[in-house]
Amino acid sequence: MAVDTDADPAAAASTSTTPALSAAAKKKEEEAKAERERKYPGPQRAGIVLAAEKKVTSKLLEKDRGSSEKIFLINGNILSAVAGFTSDANSLVSYSRNAAQGHLSSYNEDMPVEQLVQKVCDLKQGYTQFGGLRPFGVSFLFAGHDPHHNLQLYASDPSGNYSGWKATCIGANNSTAQSLLRQDYRDDVGLDEAMGLALKVLSKTMDSTSLDSEKLEFATLTIDPESGLVVAHIFKPDEIDALLEKEGLAKKPEETPAAAA
Repeated sequence: MAVDTDADPAAAASTSTTPALSAAAKKKEEEAKAERERKYPGPQRAGIVLAAEKKVTSKLLEKDRGSSEKIFLINGNILSAVAGFTSDANSLVSYSRNAAQGHLSSYNEDMPVEQLVQKVCDLKQGYTQFGGLRPFGVSFLFAGHDPHHNLQLYASDPSGNYSGWKATCIGANNSTAQSLLRQDYRDDVGLDEAMGLALKVLSKTMDSTSLDSEKLEFATLTIDPESGLVVAHIFKPDEIDALLEKEGLAKKPEETPAAAA
């Protein structure tokens, strides 16, 4: 799933035409706002959050290297998350990286996000058009930034269709996750709150009963306030555990049985 924290001014302006809230609703909204400010103090950062459930878990896996299953770095300005056949995803991720590096080599600038999404979707659509070819069985989320449209989030299905989103989900239980996002997403959500929202939605839609770094992949795409450069960060296991602890979703330690007298 993914959450884009870049506010949409047009959408924010349109809310002024809605009916006035009742006193009780206003009070509830003010309390919720105060709780958010207490939990997420300071200036809110813009960015995009990607979170995914890992299906292959084992104590024997090397967690820090080579065990990425759902989230991939495509280019310095683009991250992707996948749902479906991981082998198909690996092929398309490799194709995307080659396309992005080819554009960088030719024009000395990062490839615009939507241009890369279109290129990948054209390839996927071609595999649905001719006999003897099997369509790629994988959906994608692309999170990126470029000077043309700033922060962007796109979802692409196996047929090659794609669309832009503020927050969306792909994969198993995506309808339930979308319902939760519709309830809790706001145009003014900050990056820290968006990370909490992503974990909350995963905790209610994952097959597992508990969350920990063995079952999660997490990444953010932000803009460095000093340099203005794009920062794509894929979380390490200890960072995921710290985030779960902060949000109160960490796996509780198993109670040890009392020692026999």
